[in-house]
Amino acid sequence: MALSAITTHCPSLVRLPANAPSTSLPPTSVSFRLSSISLSRRKPVSIRSTSISAVPKTEGLAPAISLTDSALKHFNKMRSERGEDLCLRIGVKQGGCSGMSYTMDFESKANARPDDSIIEYNGLIMVCDPKSLLFLYGMQLDYSDALIGGGFSFKNPNATQTCGCGKSFAAEM
Repeated sequence: MALSAITTHCPSLVRLPANAPSTSLPPTSVSFRLSSISLSRRKPVSIRSTSISAVPKTEGLAPAISLTDSALKHFNKMRSERGEDLCLRIGVKQGGCSGMSYTMDFESKANARPDDSIIEYNGLIMVCDPKSLLFLYGMQLDYSDALIGGGFSFKNPNATQTCGCGKSFAAEM
């Protein structure tokens, strides 16, 4: 609630409307009216407070890591070839031409650690450790089956520099 302090020294200053129509205010709001006599003012002062939810709705928010349709299709094909219900672990490690390289592998959902972020994207479950997610947040994975330059490509907004192969990057945190 936006108004959290009420004086108790002079209870006549604060009155809750006893007969206020229920349609005039939202069900989570309170209206206070201060008497003009007790404040020595010509006009009464009215204070209205409304309670709002502090947690934003998650509808319409972009996932932490997204996939193009071709990447999703290829991951689902790879997963079905293994014959198990696996999740995709995605992360980063030190190394590569630019300092950090991407890691991806399928693993059992039971291997997920308590501090891992679990991201579901159109039926594919991705697991990412918190340190890697700092570098991967907002990234989009794409897949191409072209003979030259084919495979997975990473569009990472956190990368300040990328290698020519596209599999490693540098980032400043």
